[in-house]
Amino acid sequence: MRASARVVAVLGPTNTGKTHYAIERMLAHRTGVIGLPLRLLAREVYDRIVAARGPSVVALVTGEERIVPDRTQYWVCTVEAMPLEIGADCVAIDEIQLCADPERGHVFTNRLLKARGLHETLFLGSESMRGAIAALVPNATFVKRDRLSHLSWAGSKKISRMPPRSAIVGFSVENVYAIAELIRRQKGGCAVVMGALSPRTRNAQVALYQNGDVDYLVATDAIGMGLNLDIRHVAFAATAKFDGRRMRPLFPHEIGQIAGRAGRHTDNGSFGVTGEARPFDEELIDAIENHRFAPVRKLHWRNEVLDFGTPERLIGSLEAPTSNDWLTRARDSDDVLALKALSAMPEIQDRLRSPQTVRLLWDVCRIPDFRSVSEGEHAGLLARIFGFLADKGQVPADWLATNIARIDKTDGDIDALSKRLAYIRTWTYVAQRKGWVADESHWRDGTRAVEDRLSDALHARLTQRFVDRRTSVLMRRLKQKESLVAEVNDKGEVAVEGEFAGRLEGFRFHQDASASPDGARTLRQAAYEALKPEFHLRADRFYNAPDTELDFTEQGGLMWGSSVVGKLIAGAEAMKPQVGAFVDEEAGFDVADKVRRRLQHFIDRKVATQFEPLLAMGRDDSIQGLARGLAFRLVEGMGVLPRDEVAGDVKSLDQDSRSVLRRHGVRFGQFTIFLPPLLKPAPTRLRLVLWSLANGLHEFPESPPPGLVTIPYLTEVPKNHYTLAGYHPAGSRAIRIDMLERLADLLRAKDSRAGFEATPEMLSITGMTLDQFADLMAGLGYRGDRSERPKVRPEAAAAVPAPPAAADVPAEGAAGVAPDPAGPDAGAAPPAADAGPTAPHGAGADVPAPDAAPPPGEADAAPAAGVEMESFYTFVWAPRARGGENRGPRRARPEARRHGPQSAAPAPAPAGAQEDAAAPATAADRPARQDRPRNDRPGGGERRKDGPRGHGDGFKGKPRPKGGKPADRDDRPDRPERSDRPRDTQPKVFEARPPREQKVDPDSPFAVLAALRTRI
Repeated sequence: MRASARVVAVLGPTNTGKTHYAIERMLAHRTGVIGLPLRLLAREVYDRIVAARGPSVVALVTGEERIVPDRTQYWVCTVEAMPLEIGADCVAIDEIQLCADPERGHVFTNRLLKARGLHETLFLGSESMRGAIAALVPNATFVKRDRLSHLSWAGSKKISRMPPRSAIVGFSVENVYAIAELIRRQKGGCAVVMGALSPRTRNAQVALYQNGDVDYLVATDAIGMGLNLDIRHVAFAATAKFDGRRMRPLFPHEIGQIAGRAGRHTDNGSFGVTGEARPFDEELIDAIENHRFAPVRKLHWRNEVLDFGTPERLIGSLEAPTSNDWLTRARDSDDVLALKALSAMPEIQDRLRSPQTVRLLWDVCRIPDFRSVSEGEHAGLLARIFGFLADKGQVPADWLATNIARIDKTDGDIDALSKRLAYIRTWTYVAQRKGWVADESHWRDGTRAVEDRLSDALHARLTQRFVDRRTSVLMRRLKQKESLVAEVNDKGEVAVEGEFAGRLEGFRFHQDASASPDGARTLRQAAYEALKPEFHLRADRFYNAPDTELDFTEQGGLMWGSSVVGKLIAGAEAMKPQVGAFVDEEAGFDVADKVRRRLQHFIDRKVATQFEPLLAMGRDDSIQGLARGLAFRLVEGMGVLPRDEVAGDVKSLDQDSRSVLRRHGVRFGQFTIFLPPLLKPAPTRLRLVLWSLANGLHEFPESPPPGLVTIPYLTEVPKNHYTLAGYHPAGSRAIRIDMLERLADLLRAKDSRAGFEATPEMLSITGMTLDQFADLMAGLGYRGDRSERPKVRPEAAAAVPAPPAAADVPAEGAAGVAPDPAGPDAGAAPPAADAGPTAPHGAGADVPAPDAAPPPGEADAAPAAGVEMESFYTFVWAPRARGGENRGPRRARPEARRHGPQSAAPAPAPAGAQEDAAAPATAADRPARQDRPRNDRPGGGERRKDGPRGHGDGFKGKPRPKGGKPADRDDRPDRPERSDRPRDTQPKVFEARPPREQKVDPDSPFAVLAALRTRI
């Protein structure tokens, strides 16, 4: 060193610009070397000098990285890797107070004593080093630099109340990760900085914090070593650390070094504690705020003049004591412990034949234990490397490649990637050593590439685990007051600035639940800010959408496609419902009003379309009197009305009133009064919703699937629900109303007293098997007697002439579901029986027709051997007694009961049946005609032209096209004069008024058919 070279100690607290000053002084010289405590800081300074001078003149040398251009002028190094023999003009050592560090202090002390520049030497550090430097470097000049900002105590704060731009300091990986996870949940995310991170990972994490993507930093004490970050508050989560030997409390100057990171340049900073850390005492707070710490009295030192004669002599030179009062011998570090362990191995001792091999062993022992494994495992790896170098002169390429390939994997979690990074640092260190590998450039680039890939993967995992990027991006944009861009895809997913924020269902935004509480508020604010124009655009599209895109659910919801946009609300009348729109308040009143008006238009048109016949009947002023009352009841029932509820009113209707109602489509069925168009699936579905809404039900009954003739009848379901759905309960099932009326038309042609069998047409209508049909008939008031008989093959049936159908049954008694005086339009139907659920089945098409039955008497005969038997039912009208759920029909007249046995199974005629339907089964049993009352109704009776024949003189019968009595009446001696009279099975009508000329009702199918028959 030249005598004119000056040594300057620039001392002061943090945030005084000491490192910046050293860089400027070094660049003022032609060449320079700067030693830094961490390779993280070395990389940061290297990037700054490269930006100022270019990469061709700047070198970076650390234990794991070596970038040395051919025209290098400035060397940026870790303190351990500083080249001392190159004769640089300027030499600078940063954080010189680390001379007192038990682990690395001897390295800094060596640089303090021996590192000198040709023109200038700079020592940068704490004011506590003034006495030691003055004693060990007599010619040193001291420069004191004051802190640019004020540092103050802020007390204890919970992490949930931590202010933005804060750094929380922990002293273990587990502690750092736990704090980072808590901050992610409560604050949206944080960056993580640890000394074990690679420079690439550390820089990426710092960039997250510096760019404002996150407002919080969780770090170890690595941030206390010169990292210049925009930190306003430093909080200590712990005040003790493991120093490699034991857990110990932090020294005051260590706390001051870390706390001094708060406040950058002229911005003031604060420090405090959080979590389980106890608050600092007053003396420590005062020392930190005023930067007054106890001066350093001892520097750790290790002898640098080594003896490589033998391992024992080398160890002895390393353990040599010092006589300087300012120096103390450093404790055995990892390299000395490794040397002692390897020199004791027999296989190593055999190779130590010269000072050169001892020096090689010492160089191998200086490989850091990046993996932090056990001493034995680390010593085993070093022994393997030394064996290669001692025997072959180099580490084998294939062995090195195998170890590197095992590490070169970017899958796994944070711990796995961190471990691989520690492993690759070992091989990076090996590749950096001159002469240890065959192709140094290849292996340096290869190990560096693997470290970069692992660093990027680790940064990604850290960000994924501890940073909610969505929230951080939105917070940064909101701070910058930039307009946010929201996108909604066809699935309703909302992305704000490319980050998923939630789903927009209709006009309601459902936020993603994975965000933290603070992040959720930010996310919601940003999403609604960006969705305001989208709400208006969507409202315009919705208002102009056709009705085909809208629908209602069976629980009263209103849908736009697959999105719920509103619900139905009960109005003043059942068929005038109101709507409630599902629109977020943030969308605004205009959007909500537009959506509501469009929904109201939709449901009003839907009701007007589906119930048009019913609404037209309600508006018809020509309907007067009793007919108007019945029309009102039909409107209340939304087109379906059980006949037994209005049986009296129906009987009192005259034909003109009936005709007016029929013109509106009203059908007077045996069991139900209804409008057939309103039994279709669409009106039925709407009727159930509107009725449930009007009656305040919490759960609406659902309409049956379209196309089903019968459905299970559940006793826990109210009967009126089935009626509203268009079904009538009978037995264990409920049958569709219109199909029941078709069945009733067929049953009227059957003898319900003598008994009859089910026809294939009946089974086809109901879609049931014979056993299921029997259960249905029981629900309608019929008793089914099951029997068996030999099954007749079709060819055998064709060979045997069929007997006369119902030869002994008079025509008037042929009604199964007996007609009332005016046919289906005039009488009440028999109520259904109790029922339970059963599975539907197909029609029993294999049941033979009644005319295929064997002759009388053969059914009871024993079947011949090998004859196949078949089951059949004989149905007889047998309603239950009054008072039950299924009321039976009206009792027969006393006169009819006095006639004695009518058939094998006598029973009264069903309710609504014509009085002469209770005729005897045979001519011999039938009483004389003149014994019966001619007319049991007051005022006589007269039938319609399209009605059936009534009792009493003067009623003319009409030709009967099918069913009823036999055509040949010669076997009836009591009435020979009527043998050629055709019988009529049409229902009869009794009216309490004088006879008048009957007009054909064009809206009545019965009247039209009767008029056609009279003209044939």
